[in-house]
This record gives sequence, structure tokens and C-alpha cells, in this order.
Amino acid sequence: MCDTLAALAGETLRGAVLFAKNSDRERNEAQFLELAPRGRHAPGSALKATYVTIPQVAETHACLLSRPFWMWGAEMGANEHGVVIGNEAMHARLPAQRRRALIGMDLVRLGLERGSSAAEAVEVITGLLEAHGQGGDCGHLGRFYYHNGFIVADAREAYVLETVGRWWIVERVADVRALSNAFSIGEGYARASAGLLAHARAEGWCDAAGRFDFAGRMIDEARDAASFGRGRCARGTELLNRRRGALTPADMMAILRDHGPEGEGDPDWTPADTARRTICMHAAQGPRRSQSVASMVSELKPAGAVHWVTGTSAPCLSLFKPVLFETGLPDQGPRPTDAYDGESLWWRHERLHRAALADFAGALAAIAPERDALEAGFRVRVDHALASGDPQARRRAVAACWREAEAAETRWRAALASRGLPAGGLGRSWARLGHVAAMPKL
Repeated sequence: MCDTLAALAGETLRGAVLFAKNSDRERNEAQFLELAPRGRHAPGSALKATYVTIPQVAETHACLLSRPFWMWGAEMGANEHGVVIGNEAMHARLPAQRRRALIGMDLVRLGLERGSSAAEAVEVITGLLEAHGQGGDCGHLGRFYYHNGFIVADAREAYVLETVGRWWIVERVADVRALSNAFSIGEGYARASAGLLAHARAEGWCDAAGRFDFAGRMIDEARDAASFGRGRCARGTELLNRRRGALTPADMMAILRDHGPEGEGDPDWTPADTARRTICMHAAQGPRRSQSVASMVSELKPAGAVHWVTGTSAPCLSLFKPVLFETGLPDQGPRPTDAYDGESLWWRHERLHRAALADFAGALAAIAPERDALEAGFRVRVDHALASGDPQARRRAVAACWREAEAAETRWRAALASRGLPAGGLGRSWARLGHVAAMPKL
């Protein structure tokens, strides 16, 4: 379960397009950040994606990718041309294909590698979808099959792309937009695949003007009730609308940290109190096994982009750190897997995150003021470095932000050490996953 957000330049304080995403996946499904270089490929080359092999193209763009450790594709990312993409699992009345094909995360990466604008990336994804289809298990410990939706943006525009099998439909974003795990494009679409329109006409779904309500026809009501996809989309839209015309990267980070109306109004809220899935997702016992395992906010201008990443789970307990393509990606330690590694950024933070669960409200109250102050300082430092025009100043600024973030998290981990896990089913569910990952006891 995930949430993706976009705001066009006219809705933001600094005249930049803003993009944000939480990637919600299983608890031990570590995600890492990678800067894949641009590439040139020989004629006739093949590309092995997560499950299937497809023809390679002559040139691919450099990409910043946030990747679940076991797959080729990415949950979200950006390329050197300022294109950003995030995907969402979608559940339709038509079952998702179980036979292996491209998965949604492959399509994110392919769109970034091959698209030099948001519009071109949409064309890349829809073309590959029609040629190769989508399908295969997208789960880690549990099997998970789904269709996909995407927000695709650059410094000028943004699109929502929703798919069922090889069918697709596109909406051009007019101002602000949220997307969760539920079909959301109604009759206001810009384009749709020929196969989808032919099916709609054959089923008698179209009105006299030849249009139909895609989401109304496709959404699986039972799965949506479980994922609370429309509810989270509505919540994301509400939070975007509160700041329309003055949205900043800090606002997008705050939305990714949202625990819903209950969490907003209750300083003692904890993940154990979660009745429904929230934008900042915390896993618990029973079917709610996913959590926000990585987060990203991008500020996109024609002159360049700044990407803010956590590289860690639980954005409410994480720091967003800057990434610039020109300065590279600071060291995160070894690439994580689903086995605990205390040298890895992702797993180091898991020690903090899981220790915080014993007294979540207290831990969040202790961390949040310093978290927000550090991030505000990071943004000022990066702005000054960008304005300087000095590549070395930019490199130093990014490195300093990452060092300060690591120092803060080290202090927080020490302050929360040896708290153990919460009592009851919540603690038991986390203890089981910790055992599976061979994670030392808290």
C-alpha cells in the first residue's frame, strides 16, 4: 500500500513542481537508494527485468532509484532530466495476471531510463505495457498480485496513469493530485488505450459522448475497503488543498508523515490505535503487514531538481536528506537484504524505528522538534549551495546534511535503546519479523 502526491508549479510557494511518495511494503523488505549511470547499449541488446527479458534501447538515462532489495525495478525515482515517477498497487474487478511479465516497479524504472520528459515517460510505460503486459508476484514473504497506477511528473507537468492488464488510461494533472491504492480516474481522462475503449463500448459503459467512468467500472470495492485506498487518496487531497498556492517541500514531507485525522488530533496516538491504513503507514498484527519503508520528496524546476530521500522506513521517525545528481549519492553502507545488517543505513534505522514502538507517542514527541529543525537547516544549506553556482559547495552541503542526519539518528537510537517491543499482539507480530530477519533483540 502506497501514497503518491503531486502539485504543479502554480500551487507551490517557489514555483516548482512538487512530487512525494511513501513506498509501503512488507516490514523486512529493505529498500535501498541507487544512482544508476546513463548507459549506451549495443544494437540487439537484451534487458533482464525482475522476471522477464525485453529488448534494450540504445541509450538509457541516469536515474536515482529507490529499490526493494530483491527486484530490478524501483518503487519510485527520478532521472537526470527531472522526471519523477511513483507507482501504486491497484485492485480491479478483473484479476491481476499471475503469469510473470513486467511488474509495476519495472515500469517505473523503464519510464525513468527511457523518458526525457513526463509525457515521454508515459508513452514509454504504455508502449511497454501493451507490448509485454504486466504480471507476476510482487510480494516479499506473502504473495501479492496487482495492477498498477502511476504519477509521472517533470518541472512542467504531471500525469496520472492507471492500468488494468494491458489497458491504460491517462489524466493530465490540473493543479494538485493524490493517488493511493484505488482507481481514481473517472470521466475526466485525456487518453485511453484502444483496447480499453473498445471493451467499454462493447460492454455498453459509454455515454452518448463516448466516455465512461473508468474508476467506477474497474475498482474492486472489497479490496478498496481493506486497503482504504480511496480514503487515503481523499486525505492526501485534503492535506494538499490546505496549502494550495503555498506548498513547499516541507509540506509534502508533513503529508507523508500523516497518521490520519486520529493521529493529527491525538498527541498520544500510537500505531496500535490504527483502525485504518494511513499515509504514514505502520504495520501491526493481522492483515496490516505493510509499512512505509522508504520516502521521497522532489522539488522540480526547469533549471534543476532537488530530491529529498529518507532511505529508511517510517518517515515520521526519519530525516529527509538531499540528493543532487551532480554530487552523487552519499554512502549508505552495504546494500540491505531481508537479513539484519547493522552496517546498512536501512537496518540501522530499523533499530530506532522498532525501539520507538514501545512508547511511540513519547519517542515521536522527543524526535520531531529536532527532526524538523534539522530538515529546515538542510533546505537552507542546499538553497545557498545551489545559488552559489559552485559544484564543490554543493557537494559539501549534501555531505554535511547526510553527516548531521546520521549523527542525529545515532543519538536517537541511543536514547531509545533497550526499550523492548510493545505488549500484546503488536509486539508479538514485530518480534516474529525480527526473528525472521535475525535482528538482535531490542
